[in-house]
Amino acid sequence: MTALKEFSRLETIGNWRAAPEAEPRGVTVSFGEATLVLSDDSGLPVTHWSLPALHRLNPGKSPALYAPDAEASETLEIDDDTMVGALEKVRHAVAARQPRPGRLRQGAIWGGTVLALGLATFWLPGALMQQTLSVVPQGKRSEFGATLLGMVQEITGPTCRDPLGSEALGRMRDRLLGRGGGQIVVVPEGLAGPLYLPGGIIVLPEAVLTETEDPAVAAGHVLATAASRETVDPLDALLREAGFGTVLRLLTTGDIATEKLQAQARHLVDTPAPRADDAQLLDRFAAAGVPIGPWARATDPDGSNAAVLVAAEPANAAGPVLSDGDWVSLQGICRG
Repeated sequence: MTALKEFSRLETIGNWRAAPEAEPRGVTVSFGEATLVLSDDSGLPVTHWSLPALHRLNPGKSPALYAPDAEASETLEIDDDTMVGALEKVRHAVAARQPRPGRLRQGAIWGGTVLALGLATFWLPGALMQQTLSVVPQGKRSEFGATLLGMVQEITGPTCRDPLGSEALGRMRDRLLGRGGGQIVVVPEGLAGPLYLPGGIIVLPEAVLTETEDPAVAAGHVLATAASRETVDPLDALLREAGFGTVLRLLTTGDIATEKLQAQARHLVDTPAPRADDAQLLDRFAAAGVPIGPWARATDPDGSNAAVLVAAEPANAAGPVLSDGDWVSLQGICRG
């Protein structure tokens, strides 16, 4: 499966029969949480079909005819190639991961139905999540990150851009993350703590620069935030907050709805990046040559975990973080 950009929507009109002998009824067909939702003219759902249990009754023919089970107790006719393509992607993903059945007795058929319902609830969302994360290119991640950053700035105010401070911030980024290590920006207020956005964007609140006199503390925030990427992929976190429908939309269209990104931006403002485990933190700080003690003590009020980190730090692993001039400029980055 790939994130197919030719799919432009995930909603269409179909003809639904509630029973084989019933008259066809026009319905709106859309994706729900692991289900196909059929709604009437007023927008009220009339039925939900399990996506993993979906059956195609006339492969290769048009309009496509689907049923929610092997008995075809209901049927749905769709002639929209976009929707049919999306449904076939989901069906093939499920079929590829299931053994081909032979002749089954009635009890096995019921067991398969139970399994399909279990897949709808437990397996399908996780499997599609992992598949989607594996095919989203870096450029698309960067696009989502830039969009989220713009939305975050609507709450925090624009990123700080004092010229001398920006130059110092660039040198700190190169020192800590390397020239290709992503982007660091500073915002003036409103963040609960540093963020890591898709595409390698680290967002720091101004307070992490102004509430300390030790540049190693600020550098520690950058390194700890970068290490959080190894704990939780920020795109994974976004999709889990947005729900399975967003995963499916991203997989089939390559996009995420604006309202979902806006909701995630509001969530991120109040939710700092997750803390990496001690081994990951020690590796990051040692690789960058930054002492872990100043940051550990600043973020650990009772000092117990800081003592553990300091005791585990390799000897002679740290060096200067920034020149005095760059540190003064960096602390004034929001004053320009």
